[in-house]
This record gives sequence, structure tokens and C-alpha cells, in this order.
Amino acid sequence: MAPSEPASESDRGPLSRGGQAAQPLFAVGAVLLGSFLANFDSRLTSVGLPDLRGAFSLGFDEGAWLSTAAIGSQILIAPAVAWLATVFGLRRVLGIPSLIYAVVSLIIPFVRDYPTLITLAIIHGMLLGTFVPATLMIVFRNLPIRWWLPAISIYAIRVGFALDTSTSLVGFYVEHLGWQWLYWQGVVLAPLMALMVYLGTPAEPVNRTLLENADWGGMLLLGSAVAMIYAGLDQGNRLDWLQSGTVMALLAGGAVLFVLFLVNEALSPQPWAHFNVLFSRNIGLSLAVILLYTLTSLSNASLVPNFLATITQLRPEQSGSLLLIYGALPLIVLVPLSIWMLRHVDARLVVVLGFSAFAAANLWGTQLTHAWAREDFIGIVVLQSIGQALTLLPIIIMALSNSDPARATSFAAYIQIMRLGGAEIGVALMGTWLRVREQVHSAYLGLNIQSGDVDVARALQRLTGYFAAHGGAQAKARAVGTLAVQVQREANVLAYLDAFWLCFWLAIAALLLVALITRAPPGPFSPTPLGVRAARMRRFGSTAT
Repeated sequence: MAPSEPASESDRGPLSRGGQAAQPLFAVGAVLLGSFLANFDSRLTSVGLPDLRGAFSLGFDEGAWLSTAAIGSQILIAPAVAWLATVFGLRRVLGIPSLIYAVVSLIIPFVRDYPTLITLAIIHGMLLGTFVPATLMIVFRNLPIRWWLPAISIYAIRVGFALDTSTSLVGFYVEHLGWQWLYWQGVVLAPLMALMVYLGTPAEPVNRTLLENADWGGMLLLGSAVAMIYAGLDQGNRLDWLQSGTVMALLAGGAVLFVLFLVNEALSPQPWAHFNVLFSRNIGLSLAVILLYTLTSLSNASLVPNFLATITQLRPEQSGSLLLIYGALPLIVLVPLSIWMLRHVDARLVVVLGFSAFAAANLWGTQLTHAWAREDFIGIVVLQSIGQALTLLPIIIMALSNSDPARATSFAAYIQIMRLGGAEIGVALMGTWLRVREQVHSAYLGLNIQSGDVDVARALQRLTGYFAAHGGAQAKARAVGTLAVQVQREANVLAYLDAFWLCFWLAIAALLLVALITRAPPGPFSPTPLGVRAARMRRFGSTAT
């Protein structure tokens, strides 16, 4: 938040209404734990989906809808959580859902009826969706200003940490504890979160004034619109987009609901999330940069682990150590460095360094071949770790520094859409991009085979001779089959090359947008120049005088 003058130590910011708890650090610990739990749960569900399909005896289509229901329901509720916490109090919005979440997490592994499983997955996702959006609110309410930046850094870095450790965690659960722990970790952590919420948040009365003037229509329309659009995009790759009436109905329905949301916010006497909050140049650009961050970071979230799984045929427990050692552990050093830089350097410069690291990692990824093994990705993963540490936190600081305190709830709604909806929609679109590019490259490579290319003929002759020498009765047929497998492998490699190029250009686009963001007004996040620089500035000023 950006008041016109630097805030005092006692000023808790625009979200500081309500009583203070005796142990505010418990509240901050609760929401940070909830943030990690939300990200880990979402990642564990997606990475561990093959194991879940086998455990629940689900077909491919049923498993795909299970994942869509679990994440889409989070998107449905997330934009409204900040408003709900303002009206009903943090204790009611976080404490009670966390206990229900623990119970649902305990039950799900025992369910075998598919309709019941989908219903519980939706409830599970909606409860999970309440954990993250209230984090910034609690940080501003309960911590002194000097602790805002470290707390927000933990909130921001949970994304990269979850991406880099979830693959290893899935492998550990499945191999040693059982797939049920993909859900049961919430049974252990959610009650702890509820206890911390109870100890760290005050017992606030319901804000009946806001409740009486609630914009329920706006909240339902926006959440439903974004959730339907996500579901359409997530299922589009599987159902072939325009060829599916289900996908078209979801996308069209989501678009209509979003238009109705805009109309509702324009006509409502007290709009919940009026879209004019986006008309601020710096706010609009910051939200766009957050969206580009979620897409650029797909090189970490999707491309590296998926390449290792698809091309090198590694299980999560085999590829997860790469992301854990070279992606997650460096964050322990990089996050304090990022905090130090933000205290003394303009956040825009830190963002530039972060996106430059992402661009370098993706450019490096465009050199991969089918021969690349796990260790060949070490440099890329390290650069991605640098990008994670130096990108999302300063973007959030830029957005908060330029936001209007009077529109905090509106801003919270839109940042949740960019944070959660952008990331999940990006994953869905990346899956489609890889599929389409693989088909294109397969077609081009197939043309060379059909035309009788000299290299193809030599390859077939060599393979036929190999199988014939080993007593193969169907040597020629086996040679053709082996060549077809190699063509598909190379088409997949070329598709990943295209994906790395796409992420590279998205990072470049983000750098261009950052260049358009102007300096934020003075506020609690304004950097303090280093002592040497400040002394030089004072000497220069006295000389000029």
C-alpha cells in the first residue's frame, strides 16, 4: 500500500481495522502455513495424478475432471476471500474452513464412488482456496512495518518452493508412505493452522454494514466466470477444443458471465471489485507482469519435469532431486538477497534481473536434445531458481506500492485472479501448445519418411540389418516400428524446444512491460539508499548549494 507519506511503526496500513490479538505472529504463521499447504496440495494433485487415477481406479477422462474440479473450485472462491475476511473476520474465514478441510482430506482416500469423489474434490478445493488470499491482509494487520517485506517474501517464494519440492514429495509419499498422504498431509497441517489462527487473530464482530451492502452478484459472477473459463481451457487440450460442445459451452458461458460481472460492477451502488482499479497505469502493468511471470515460470513448473518424464522416462522420485537440490535449496540464500535488494534498490531493477534469469534459462533450454539427462538441466534449474527469487516478490511490492488503500479489496480480487487463474490457465495452454507442436513436427518429419529421404532409407537399412542379425523374423516391420518411435521422440523434443522459445519471448515481453512502469510514490516499501550512496548524494547536494 502506498500512503503519501512513509507510515509510522504503529500504522498497520489500510487493512488494519479490527482488534489486535495478543500473539499476532501466530496469525502470520497460520497464513504462511496455509499458503504453503495450498500450493503443495495443488502441485501434489497434478504431479501425482497418474498415481491417483490408479488408486481410485479412474479412467483418463475421469482423472482429468478430478483435477479440473479440484483446482477450478479454488479459483471460484479465491477472489472473494479478502472481502469475506473483512466482513466475517479472519478467525471465521480461516479457522473453521481449515478444520473442515482436514476432515475432508481424511475421508477422500476411502471414497470409491466417482460422483462422491468429485463432490468432495470440489469442497476440498473451495476450502483450500480460502488459505492464500487472506495472507497479505493478516501480514498488514498484525506485523510492524519493518517485518512486512520478509513476511511477503515468504508468501511470494512459496510458489517456487512448492514447484521445486513437490515432485520429490510425491515420489516420497508414493514410494514410502502411500499415495493417501497426498491428501493426509492436510490432516496433519490444517488443524495446526486452525490453532494458530485461533491464537493469533482477534475475535472480531461481523461487519454488518458491509454485509448489508454486499455485492453478492459481483462475487458470484466473477468467481464463476473465471472458474468456467479455466475448466474449458483445462479440458480443451483433451477434448480437442472447438470440436467439443462441452469446452465451447464452458468458454462461452465463462465469457458471458464475465461480461455480466463488468455490467454489475458498473451499475452496483457499492461494487465489490470495480474494474476501474485496473485503469491505474502502474497497477494494470503490474498485474500484466504477474500474468507473464506465471507463464514464463512454466519452464520451471512444467517443461523441465515433463521433459524428464516424457523423454527420459524418469519417475517423480527420480527427477525430483534435481528440482529440490538446485531449485528449492538455493532459495534459502536467494530470498534474503532479494529482501536486501528491495530495501536498497528500486523494485523494478530487481524484477529486471529476475526476468533476465528466466530468459537466460529458457534460451539455454532451446539447446536441448533427446540425449539430455537429468544432470544437463542443472544450470537451467539454478537460473530458474534465481528468477523465482528475484521476480514474484518485487512484482508484488511494485503492485502494493502503487495501489490505492481505499480499493484494497478490489485489488485483492484481481491479484488472486492473476495469481491462481493465470497460473492454472497457463499450464492448460502449455499442454495444448506442446501437443499441437508435437503434431506439427511429426507431420514434417513424416514427410521425409514418405518421400524416401536418403538418410531415412539408410536408417531403415541399418535397423533392418540389426534385427535380422539377431534372428528377427519380422526384421523390416520391427525396423519401421523402431523408426516411428524415434520420429515421435524427436517430434516431442522439437515441441519442447518451441515451448522454451515461447517462455523466452514471454520473459522478453515482461521486461518490456516493466520498462513502462513508473516509479512508485513514497511509502513503506520505498527503498532506502545504501549509506555510501546517501553520503554521496548529501555531498553533491551541499556542493550544488
